[in-house]
Amino acid sequence: MPITAAEIAQLLQGELVGDGSVLLNDFAPADRAQSGDLTFAENADYFARAEQSMASAIIVDGTFASRKVLIRVANARIAFAKVMAVFFPEPVFPAGIHPTAVLASSARVDPSAHVGPYCVIGEKVEIGPKSVLQSGDHVGANCRLGEEVKLFPGVTLYPRTEIGNRVHIHSGTVVGSDGFGYVQDDGIHRKVPQIGNVIIQDDVEIGANVTIDRGALGPTLIGKGSKIDNLVQIAHNVVLGDHCLVISQAGIAGSTQLGNHVCLAGQVGLAGHLTIGDRASVAAQSGVMHNIPAGEKWFGYPAQPDGQAKRQMIALHHLPELLRRVAALEKKIGGKKRK
Repeated sequence: MPITAAEIAQLLQGELVGDGSVLLNDFAPADRAQSGDLTFAENADYFARAEQSMASAIIVDGTFASRKVLIRVANARIAFAKVMAVFFPEPVFPAGIHPTAVLASSARVDPSAHVGPYCVIGEKVEIGPKSVLQSGDHVGANCRLGEEVKLFPGVTLYPRTEIGNRVHIHSGTVVGSDGFGYVQDDGIHRKVPQIGNVIIQDDVEIGANVTIDRGALGPTLIGKGSKIDNLVQIAHNVVLGDHCLVISQAGIAGSTQLGNHVCLAGQVGLAGHLTIGDRASVAAQSGVMHNIPAGEKWFGYPAQPDGQAKRQMIALHHLPELLRRVAALEKKIGGKKRK
């Protein structure tokens, strides 16, 4: 449905420059934009491309001038995220339970929720208002799902998983599987029963094919507003603080605790029983074996504070030349030639 530039400006609380009656049909990047499209520019390079495009209007956060309609905002990237929902709204699922879904008699599903084809809902499960289980989801006994939870196809929740409001979990993810707990007993690995659960707080999004293990005794906890990328492993009794970012293929070993606003880049590995402070960040492919104080940036394998790691990397680059100089000095003083 077309929307005017003035309506977009009002939605974004931005300043309209130009004809507010211009109809906008779609949102597109500058290199593919057509007449009637809205695009955005967060820097001079983006703006130059947007200005040369066929787009009818541009979202900007600078003092650019244009022959096109402009919508000036405080932050073009944030405005872009907001306006995408206008042109590409999420699908709406009708309330009700599909005939192929299997529900235990003691399960309680809010009348406004949607339970899609071939979902399985266990005993004493509670599913809150406007929640959506798309298809093929398995929700174990005694799970609790809050309001507006969205499970994409093929999600598995083990028993006693607790999910807050507005949580999105993408396909293939398993929440509440056994923690990896074993003890040596006369030469064999004896399994330690994992009797805890997983608690996911409000406004969390979990990507595809993530595994979050339940606690050995208490819960594994995912704090509110945290975002977990695809292919992440979170082990038993991990505590993830509020508004953390965990990027693809990262792994967090058991009982490690992350503060708030921690960022783990791709393929980061955290050893068990560590404490990562608030707003700490770890660069991609780093292996963390020690606690990280709040606010620090670490990287490397093993991970170290970024300043220390950078100095070591620079020193390594100079190592071949240093070896040549040492060999030349040894030769000059008649020492044994270095192999």
